Amino acid sequence: MACAHVQPVLPVKAHAPVLAIRFPTSGFGRRPTGRPGRRRGRISTTSQQSGEPAFGIGDVIAKVSQVAFGKPLVTNVLRGHVAEAIIALALEPEWSWCSADYAGWDFERPDGLRLEVKQSAAMQSWSTVKPSKPIFDVAMRTGHWQGGTEWIAQVGRPAHIYIFAHHGIYADHADHRDPWQWQFYVVATRDLPDVKQAALSTISRFSRPVPITDLADKVRATASQITNEGGV
Repeated sequence: MACAHVQPVLPVKAHAPVLAIRFPTSGFGRRPTGRPGRRRGRISTTSQQSGEPAFGIGDVIAKVSQVAFGKPLVTNVLRGHVAEAIIALALEPEWSWCSADYAGWDFERPDGLRLEVKQSAAMQSWSTVKPSKPIFDVAMRTGHWQGGTEWIAQVGRPAHIYIFAHHGIYADHADHRDPWQWQFYVVATRDLPDVKQAALSTISRFSRPVPITDLADKVRATASQITNEGGV
């Protein structure tokens, strides 16, 4: 009697787990958690096993940048970076962009001059029924960090110059990333009143707005007045 043909039963291959990565919507300074030794290099996923390239640090930077700055209206938490980047493009290499978590100012010059940036926008990334009022924080500090590690207890404003950047467009074409849509008010620190907050109407008493193309010349002229008067 012939034996019946039996189809062999093959073991089912388990699918490799897909690595899910979640990015915080704010607090970009938080360090990601994970097993030691797995933070650098490229990440293996099921897509890599199917022949597609894995992703690495550059891909993460591009993804986060697109989420944070890929739309015309940038959230308050990140819009300061946009304003400072625009100013850096206008002032470099004469000024160095030194803004950091514990920095006492945002830009500095080799001769010791320091510059602080404040920004405000009429249109927000969320829905508003009217333009936001431009009010800037100019409060004096009890001290500042030097080099990010040394605390200098000195009451006052550590920067010699303030740039007040205002994006005043409240319309569908508003784009916080467009340098031409910003106006800049350059004020020597010594001219600021002894207040904690200053409205744009107050700032306008000490400086007229300039477009991005005239910003470097305005800052240079203000800096010359300060150095000529021995302000550094």
